Amino acid sequence: MAPQATQALRTLSLIQPTLIGADVGFNNQYSNQYLADVFFIDGQALDPSAFTEVSATTGRLEPKAYSGPTPTGNSFWLPFSDNSAATATTLGKDNFNLGNNWTPNNLSVTAGAGNDSLVDTPTSYGTDTGAGGEVRGNYCTWNPLYVDTSNNLPPTFANGNLDVSWRTGDWNVAMGTIKQSSGKWYWEMTLSAGNRCMLGITKYNTFNSANAFYYSPDVYVYFSSNGNKWNNNTQTAYGASFVQGDVIGVALDLDAGTLVFYKNGVSQGTAFSSLSGNFAPVWGTDTTGNTHVANFGQRQWAYAAPAGFKALCDTNLPAPVVAKPNTVMDVKLYTGNGSTQTISGLNFSPDFVWIKQRDTTRNHVLYDTVRGATKALLSSTTDSEQTYSTSLTAFNSDGFALGSDDKSNGSSGSYAAWTWDAGSSTVTNTQGSITSQVRANPSAGFSVVTFTGTGSALTVGHGLGVAPRVYCVKKRSSTSDWAWFTTAIDGSVDFLFLNTTAAKTDAGGDYATAPTSTVFSLGSASSSINDNGGTYVAYCFAPVAGYSAFGSYVGNGSSDGVFQWCGFRPRWLMIKDTTGSSNYWWIFDTARDTYNASGNYLFANVSDSEQDYRSVYPIDILSNGFKVRNTLVSTNNSVFIYAAFAESPFAYSRAR
Repeated sequence: MAPQATQALRTLSLIQPTLIGADVGFNNQYSNQYLADVFFIDGQALDPSAFTEVSATTGRLEPKAYSGPTPTGNSFWLPFSDNSAATATTLGKDNFNLGNNWTPNNLSVTAGAGNDSLVDTPTSYGTDTGAGGEVRGNYCTWNPLYVDTSNNLPPTFANGNLDVSWRTGDWNVAMGTIKQSSGKWYWEMTLSAGNRCMLGITKYNTFNSANAFYYSPDVYVYFSSNGNKWNNNTQTAYGASFVQGDVIGVALDLDAGTLVFYKNGVSQGTAFSSLSGNFAPVWGTDTTGNTHVANFGQRQWAYAAPAGFKALCDTNLPAPVVAKPNTVMDVKLYTGNGSTQTISGLNFSPDFVWIKQRDTTRNHVLYDTVRGATKALLSSTTDSEQTYSTSLTAFNSDGFALGSDDKSNGSSGSYAAWTWDAGSSTVTNTQGSITSQVRANPSAGFSVVTFTGTGSALTVGHGLGVAPRVYCVKKRSSTSDWAWFTTAIDGSVDFLFLNTTAAKTDAGGDYATAPTSTVFSLGSASSSINDNGGTYVAYCFAPVAGYSAFGSYVGNGSSDGVFQWCGFRPRWLMIKDTTGSSNYWWIFDTARDTYNASGNYLFANVSDSEQDYRSVYPIDILSNGFKVRNTLVSTNNSVFIYAAFAESPFAYSRAR
């Protein structure tokens, strides 16, 4: 319904703040009328009849075509209504032709860097035609949480983190808040001060070399000074140089694997091809006075995007495979009763349940549906599989049942249960060199596998359809370490032991070779992973965009620690130092830490009770990943691996 016109004109003092359209308040600061149009008149007394008239149809005071004298100075008109005085389609339009467009408050509705009224909103909707400034949602900006882990300093950010300026030191680098691995994306950047910078895309979350950021093999940039393109410390002739005022368009086609730069709307040709992976916008400069203004689609483009290319906004992001992570993974907190009870309320039937008592020293206990209820393994010990008849006694449609065993249900004990869904059935898998029993949920990237070792090199079917990034193998029939295999550090297979603090080891062929889309491999170097006749279980994980991530990062030893992009807001996070020999497997979750900073730690490799380190070893859980905010060697001073599962995909997540 259209708003009613104001019933009277009001003189609004600008000495005190004035709110229009609210209840009348103290000192008559508020106006409680509905608005049709708003006229700001600077220093003039005007007759109300110049703006309004009594409608013959409604009998009410209505706006009319303005008939008064031409206002002067800082006057302007906000035509909310669509009346005959002007086609009032532009908020803040200068209908008096004074050339100000809201200049009294430095607010402009014209496209460009001065426009403080953007379409970056928490609510996502609209269709992107390539014009820019159309879609409502959360847009990419420069990420102020990113920290260069080399000797360089971060740049200075301004204007909603769309302006970035050289600060000091050597190369200053800024990275975007949105990374993508598919789709066609466009944004524009303009040098507003200075004449030297590089801009383009990067795979990295952090740069950890003392060298300039363009030394990286995963950085692809266009250089202002000579128009060359740079990658892996190699420059090649490409396009025209660009200077202050030039608009550089960036068209990243991750479906075709190409990157094209535009100067003032003119294509400079394909700069790079055969691109694959997760990329974010990147900018860098090593020169004082350089300032760059980015437009990721928050406002209208200076030049229309190429056909089919879209703004970097969550509204345009592809629908995640796992739209609701709590239907395949979740955390349950509960209090033990020392008798029997059912833990319910999950949105799935769990197939893997990991339980830890929080308020006392107690071993972790892990159960899965393939081995069966009551069959426990302890991640904090080398113990073989144990049968606890009064522990977890059943897996239910929305939870699990517990007996009186104090490891999972002691009287008044405080417990955390981490739960995963591994699909609907257990099947025999013959894709490996031996037969395995597999319960797999490929869409969630998780499977539980049991098999019998041979003492010689073998392969085991895992049922995921893609290569797992992590697989954790535990011998059930006798004592053994928990072998945590991962390709997350450099693509080759490394392993650590989940039950110890030991540093990583290169697996090599004696322990394992790279997994494939159908099998993982085990060598004959250790009876812990492949003893002839030994029975084993493996938990296999493959990354799923928007739901799970398994990677590595390099700490910087600073309280302004590294930011790690995950592509979602984590629900559960585990971090391990790969180089030290005295550090824990740190576990966080947002059920135990409901606000930042997180810091209620549990450790997978020890039986210790929960420790509250929020004030001294904080870590932030963010809408698109996590940021370490402590100087602790165990989480921020070497090379680390992490495993994370989502509370909400980035397309739908909000900060907390």
